[in-house]
Amino acid sequence: MLAVIGGTGLSQMAQLDVIETHQPTTPFGAPSSPIVRGRLGNHDILFLSRHGARHQYLPHEVNYRANIFALKALGATQIIGISAVGSLDEAIAPGHLAVPDQYFDWTRGRREPTFFGGGVAVHVSTANPVSANLVQWIERHAARLGTTIHTGVTYACVEGPRLGTRAESHFLRQAGCHVVGMTNVPEVFLAREAQICYATIGIATDYDCWMDDPTKHVQATEIFGLYRSSLEKAHQLLHALLSDERPAEERDIRTALQYAMLTPVAALSDQQREWITVLQR
Repeated sequence: MLAVIGGTGLSQMAQLDVIETHQPTTPFGAPSSPIVRGRLGNHDILFLSRHGARHQYLPHEVNYRANIFALKALGATQIIGISAVGSLDEAIAPGHLAVPDQYFDWTRGRREPTFFGGGVAVHVSTANPVSANLVQWIERHAARLGTTIHTGVTYACVEGPRLGTRAESHFLRQAGCHVVGMTNVPEVFLAREAQICYATIGIATDYDCWMDDPTKHVQATEIFGLYRSSLEKAHQLLHALLSDERPAEERDIRTALQYAMLTPVAALSDQQREWITVLQR
């Protein structure tokens, strides 16, 4: 099943025929919002609002583990996220869409980064952290709509909630990053730990603050204003995607835990085995 994680300004999905609403609990706490299961286009999908139904959670306050676990427990095997991003590349203009295939983690350790630990040793491979099939699917439908979209993009995730300094912006550009945001880490890596195929549609709101022209250094109100106006592109793209068949799930992602867990199953508690079984589905 496909799940959609809505970002800033996308707390619900238009034209979603709601079948049921779940308020799950998980071993990692409560997810950000109730999870809606509904029908859109040719698919039953799950929808979760990353920042909460009232946008009450800052990026470092989001319970990413609970979000991903709850979606997996409800049957998600593929996830498309929607995110606001700042552009670190002049070619990615405000209003354009960008689909990252690489991530640079520049958070500060305030977020729980993994399901594992506490007696469960697991090391998943994240050399290629996103689903290439989902990226190609998104790119193909954006082209059909005439929507400008950038692939082959590296996303730098910063802690927030403040916007960055010019020094930080230049540092991330020199590190090879193309866009910057606050929410995709650890979300993308937790999805891999849960054996879920993942991709994000980033909506570029501004040029961050690396440009010498101070008029390009927009304020938060302008950023979110442009983001809201660009959400329609993301809505149209999602509707186009959901009118088509889902792409194949990559076997290496759906079996990511097969050789990654070092702790013997016999050494796990009953509770640990229970939630690990969910991740292994």
